[in-house]
Amino acid sequence: MIHAVVGAQYGDEGKGKMVDYFAGQADMVIRYQGGGNAGHTIVNEYGKFALHLVPSGIFHEGTMCVIGTGVVVHPMNLVRELKMLRDAGIPAQNLVISERAHLVLPYHIWQDEYEEQIRSRKVGTTKQGIGPAYQDKAGRFGLQIGEMRDVQHFRERLTAAWELKLRKMPGLAEVAGSFDEMWDELMAAREVLLPLVQDTLPLIRDAVRGGKHVLLEGQLGVMRDLDWGVYPFVTSSNPIAGAVAVGAGVPPTAIGRITGITKAYTTAVGEGPFPTQLEDEIGRWLQEKGGEYGATTGRPRACGWLDAAALRYGAWLNGYTELALMKLDVLSGLSEVRICTGYELNGQQHAWPLPAWQYEHVTPIYETLPGWREDISDCRHFDDLPENARRFVERVEALTEVKIRYISVGPRREQTIERT
Repeated sequence: MIHAVVGAQYGDEGKGKMVDYFAGQADMVIRYQGGGNAGHTIVNEYGKFALHLVPSGIFHEGTMCVIGTGVVVHPMNLVRELKMLRDAGIPAQNLVISERAHLVLPYHIWQDEYEEQIRSRKVGTTKQGIGPAYQDKAGRFGLQIGEMRDVQHFRERLTAAWELKLRKMPGLAEVAGSFDEMWDELMAAREVLLPLVQDTLPLIRDAVRGGKHVLLEGQLGVMRDLDWGVYPFVTSSNPIAGAVAVGAGVPPTAIGRITGITKAYTTAVGEGPFPTQLEDEIGRWLQEKGGEYGATTGRPRACGWLDAAALRYGAWLNGYTELALMKLDVLSGLSEVRICTGYELNGQQHAWPLPAWQYEHVTPIYETLPGWREDISDCRHFDDLPENARRFVERVEALTEVKIRYISVGPRREQTIERT
């Protein structure tokens, strides 16, 4: 069975925790898109980790982890991430990298910073070089990691790409270092990564044909999707379920389960419209109690009430078979909680998000529910939750028309309620 885990909001929903939770029963975990701008935070018996490129199943010895074709890889950052895991006693011997995954190179990071600087309105990029790497991939002069096998070929391709960048951006050499510095860095990374690089398609095909449990892990969420998100405040790839098959290398007809991950409230990092954002004491409460700071950048996340209209939008686009509701415990202590059920714009009501140029002018329509004071972090069954917490969960289910099968009441793996 193929099981896809996708973000149902703006990213940072808690996908890392749930992939780590599911990976205990999975034979294989595949990262299918995105790059080092991901920050999947996991708390387990080894400690607390922020993974950026390595799949979140890496902590399970019997689970094969694949960095898929749709991912863009910064070689030295991946080397550093592997060292971090090794230093924590996690050898990561079960990791492989698709030979077709594209490289994020030093000049991509400079280009990312430059392009964000000259924009009249910022999009909130993490400046990790992800967008420019995808630009080069689409422009057909990117480099795949498998090309590093043939050093002469790789140097010729890299030289051509470097010279093209210099012609397009003459100031690049002054800020991005020399070609030789980049080359030495890549050759050092090559020694570590090349043994992990292979044609992953036969490996994945055999797992699927053999009836193995294959778990697919995405980055960011539907509201940052290149085509369906709040454009232009989006990422450079497609986090939605429709892109799973492309980035991982699986037939779409084999995907049997899609879990949407959502917080019990909404957060966002970066620029762009965020209709339910709270810039008051409740917003600060959510930010501090929820520890809402980016795992990649450390930037504070804007916080607001749960946006069920956006969840409903994602439910259609992704075809969720179930939802996982994260950080329900953060709402404990509030006298009332609110859910956005739609938006109003120019006297008209809308059931789901609009394009960004209209979305930034909408007024959210709220429904108010009673809150709860009880600490729920030790609850392990749905019936253990306070009545008002259960009512909140059931109302979200009704608004999205998707069953909430998992409820997270804390950061640890065991702080997860599973409903049958």
